[in-house]
Amino acid sequence: MLLFKVSALFFITTATNPCYFYASGFCGAMLRVASPPLATATTDDRASFFALPSMSNDDAGPSDYDLNDLSPVKKTVAVDLNDDDARIRDELKRELLLLSSVTNRGEFASREERDIFIDLITQLEAMNPTVDPALHCEGDWELCCTNTQAFRSSPFFMAIRSVLDPNMARNAFDIHARATSVSQIGRVRQSISKDSLVSEVNLDVGVFPGIPIKIKGTVITEADLTMIAPEKHQVRIQKTKVKGSNIPFLDQYLDDYPIQLPVGETYERFMGSVPVSTMKTFYVDEGLRITRDEDDNYFVFVRA
Repeated sequence: MLLFKVSALFFITTATNPCYFYASGFCGAMLRVASPPLATATTDDRASFFALPSMSNDDAGPSDYDLNDLSPVKKTVAVDLNDDDARIRDELKRELLLLSSVTNRGEFASREERDIFIDLITQLEAMNPTVDPALHCEGDWELCCTNTQAFRSSPFFMAIRSVLDPNMARNAFDIHARATSVSQIGRVRQSISKDSLVSEVNLDVGVFPGIPIKIKGTVITEADLTMIAPEKHQVRIQKTKVKGSNIPFLDQYLDDYPIQLPVGETYERFMGSVPVSTMKTFYVDEGLRITRDEDDNYFVFVRA
């Protein structure tokens, strides 16, 4: 019953959204992963979940990291106030930004490069220079790299993840990414204030494979933000809208009269409450922020 409620909710919020319609295949994905029941995942199965569909698999050798090492039982925030470590942090950040640029935010990273990402990010998190990092996330940020699909940094997809079983969500997001492989995700931004998060995702959506017709637009999702720990926020989605669309006859109308979909209210009506997602920040300084979702996927943002 929960699965069908989520599917119906997703259809309502995407079918009326001129840019999120590209995600309509997601409903079918959720139904496919629900039947038959999921078998117990093997190590190889779990490893395939971590690899993005477009990531390179040209490295046949084993990874330097064991998959089970990537998700510690409990991760705590570290604070490094040693001024002598500033130079080391700068070198780590330069290497991280360079690797992000040559791998398209990590999307085309090889197995070896993915290991390097993990090593750089883990070192930076251990050298976090800011006390209470969640308290210092305010400002405008642009996504630099991630080890999962970039669209998952949006509260829209955070909410979907929060109401699904972890394995079901991972399968569904993977199938969704493959089903929309003709689409491109442009700039991904977050604007954070004390009690709110505004996500902007630029989309270049292929209508049909092989047909050179694309719909463009920026999907803007707003959510409430509540700090509950030195490194943790709770995220509750509120509404979403589209701007800058190139849909014929609708583009100017959508810019002048944006349609705001009350996603939070829709969840409340269908599910009884608004899903609560978590966003954990283990590193932040004046120019870079490392945030993880509830599945421990990392999202590295640079200040815009």
